Amino acid sequence: MALPRSDTSTAWPDLAAVAHVHERMLPDPMAQCGISSGAAAPACEDREVTAYESVSTWKQPPAPPASEMRVRVIDEVTSHVCAIGSGRLRVVVDGLTGAGKTTFADELAAAIRERRRSTLRASLDDFKHPWRHARAHGYDRVTGEGYYRNAHDFGSAQTLLLEPSGPTGTGKVVLCAHDPLTGADHRSVVIDAPNDAVLVVDGVFAMRPEYDEYWDARIWLHAEPAVALTRGIRRDTELEGYDEAVRLHNTRFRVGEQLYLDEVGPRDKASIIIDNTDFEHPAIERA
Repeated sequence: MALPRSDTSTAWPDLAAVAHVHERMLPDPMAQCGISSGAAAPACEDREVTAYESVSTWKQPPAPPASEMRVRVIDEVTSHVCAIGSGRLRVVVDGLTGAGKTTFADELAAAIRERRRSTLRASLDDFKHPWRHARAHGYDRVTGEGYYRNAHDFGSAQTLLLEPSGPTGTGKVVLCAHDPLTGADHRSVVIDAPNDAVLVVDGVFAMRPEYDEYWDARIWLHAEPAVALTRGIRRDTELEGYDEAVRLHNTRFRVGEQLYLDEVGPRDKASIIIDNTDFEHPAIERA
């Protein structure tokens, strides 16, 4: 285990002040953003392009159309990704809960398809141990530390998703192991990934050492903690209710994510860093 890093502590906001954040909040949704080409790799107009999606029931509502600046940022990131190679690639979008990872990953995948390459979309939320596993084996995944240490099923993510989707993998890929809402086992749902497909994964803790050997590009999506917290609570209120959403973020997500920041330093591992605090005006900090 890495020693705690003294320079990565996040200034988490006071939950009582969250309601007073006045930034214009947009949902963390699925988006299909049409982005002009200019691809790094030659486009093949007659190539069949397919969007392979997870069967998970955990979905987010659609977002408004992307702003002109957001389109430009996504287009630049897409150029970086496509320039890595013409074979199968694996890209991750990591960041705090509420940073906007799912939205950005969906937009990036749509832009990659504009470059005439198929995409696979997955979330690390779909590669967690089901709750019954925790009860059967008697471990903690409720506290912040338990959430960070025990919730994710690294073995399934490695063998079902990341290894087969790589350039030397079989191409037989599972995009959802267990549904995070229903607990349904989807490990038998396998897709055949094209040789040029780009896997775009969103999720917290994605730069943990268990995943290090798999990523071809790592994107860290930054959002100011107060903004990320407000977004996350707003997202989870519909399912959990406001009080429970606040409790979850206060006692589980923030605690687990601070452990992650201290032990792993994910920002330092990223090849691309984007400030997504202002949804309509994101900015590339490192590419």
